[in-house]
Amino acid sequence: MDNFIVSARKYRPTTFDTVVGQQAITNTLKNAIRNNTLAQAFLFTGPRGVGKTTCARIMAKTINCLNPTPEMEACDQCESCISFNRSNSFNIHELDAASNNSVDDIRNLVDQVRIPPQVGAYKIYIIDEVHMLSPAAFNAFLKTLEEPPSYAKFILATTEKQKIIPTILSRCQIFDFKRITLEDISSHLAYVASMEDVEADAEALNIIAQKADGALRDALSIFDQMVSFSGKHITYKDVIENLNVLDYDYYFNITEQILQKDTSGVLLTLNEIIDNGFDPQHFIHGMGSHLRSLLVSKDQATIQLMEVSKLLQQRYAEQARKCDPQFLLQALDINNQCDLNYRASSNKRLHLEITLLQLCALSGGGLPAAKQEIRPAQPKAASTKAAPADTPSSKPAAAPPNPASTSSKPAYTSPPSRPAETPNQVHEAPPRSKSVRTVSINDDDTESQEKPKEPEPETRGEFTQDMLVEAWKDFVESYKETSPSFSMAIGRYEPELKSDHEINFTIDNSLVANDKLNMNALYDHLKKRFNNNQIKLKPIVAEKPQSAGAYTDREKFNQMVIHRPHLMQLKQELNLETEF
Repeated sequence: MDNFIVSARKYRPTTFDTVVGQQAITNTLKNAIRNNTLAQAFLFTGPRGVGKTTCARIMAKTINCLNPTPEMEACDQCESCISFNRSNSFNIHELDAASNNSVDDIRNLVDQVRIPPQVGAYKIYIIDEVHMLSPAAFNAFLKTLEEPPSYAKFILATTEKQKIIPTILSRCQIFDFKRITLEDISSHLAYVASMEDVEADAEALNIIAQKADGALRDALSIFDQMVSFSGKHITYKDVIENLNVLDYDYYFNITEQILQKDTSGVLLTLNEIIDNGFDPQHFIHGMGSHLRSLLVSKDQATIQLMEVSKLLQQRYAEQARKCDPQFLLQALDINNQCDLNYRASSNKRLHLEITLLQLCALSGGGLPAAKQEIRPAQPKAASTKAAPADTPSSKPAAAPPNPASTSSKPAYTSPPSRPAETPNQVHEAPPRSKSVRTVSINDDDTESQEKPKEPEPETRGEFTQDMLVEAWKDFVESYKETSPSFSMAIGRYEPELKSDHEINFTIDNSLVANDKLNMNALYDHLKKRFNNNQIKLKPIVAEKPQSAGAYTDREKFNQMVIHRPHLMQLKQELNLETEF
């Protein structure tokens, strides 16, 4: 069986043109080689996995190539290139400063510098993790680094430039390597997948690129891991399952529920996230990033600040159109306060739930949907249009008085109260003998009131249990996009038709029963389906088995005495004392 080579080594760049995401640096190095303006020392610094050591090796190979190409790339055919490819070049030395960090190691290096190159024009020393050198070793290296022989070149690489003493920095040309962009990593992963005959979804590669956090080596390592997990076909679902990534869909769904003020749906979605093993604080960070992405998606000029795929950018833009910028700013502030106070909270789950409920109340500027008892008001344009008729200054002098305005009714009449509801009954058709008023309450005009509507005629369309089950399933399927949590909650059990058009159905918790907005939607669906406005919905909360609590030490002893009475006799005779 052939030895497996990881993708990070197998597809390591060998020329400047194949380096990913560092075009500015590679172009500068190629121009320096072409113009013969090479410095005596270079410092490559930047995050892990962005190509520092790779560029150092390519540069060392290229400047010693006997027949470089017009593009200033190594020919891979001369004696120097062949010896470098076989890792037996005597002119290119690579040292690890983590294990060679003493003064004696630097002295040995200085002694080797005095020997001219055998093949090629230069003798190159690549010192990786140079920040690990001791202060004494740095000082011993200063003079050689500043005035080396004409044939000696030093390339230093580090991830922590701040740990290198300033006297070393001043003697080097410094190249800062940047984090590789999400698009570049995804493109390179797609290239590697095509070379390995692996089918990979674009969204799957995008998630791998995000998980790598700008490091191409990490991305290739994760890619190898996913190939081992999924075989020759990598899907988005496999990636989020294997890497334990919180799916984008959770954030999009919970934001939709917040905008709809679906408090029960928000709490159920949070419970599902926690049950799947995700850290709640990780959810807080992700929610903050999601709200930030929605905010930058409000403007085409800032949408490029998101490091996501084009398809996901479109999805963010669609949801951003539903959000007011003021709401997003306030939501970000609430989420940030939750993040700051999360660790100090003694009841972390409650702290997070309160934050989500605050976001629900924030979306509509009022109470959550479960607390609203007044029917939706008519559009404000209609109420403001009728307002001048009730204003004395706007009436013509000769106009007869308006009977509606001179009525003896009070300035504000609240809608007729509904019959008292029992805990298991959340919706019942209102009495048909009374008229239903729709009241619009404005901050600046409390006298605006619309005329009462005509009472709805009574309808009693008949339907069977099978027809009810079919209509119930249709509603669950059609309502999944509007409120997935509510449709899932009522879809777990089949409804049961009782006498006098009463419908009993089982739910897991009372939060669903108190969700007036979604319950009204269910009632309207059944009313239209069967042409029956006398339907009564009666939810029944399923009883959960109570788990036995843990025994205390005293209870354990008492139970043992019941089964072994001699224990108490032994305790009394020996005059033993028990500690509880």
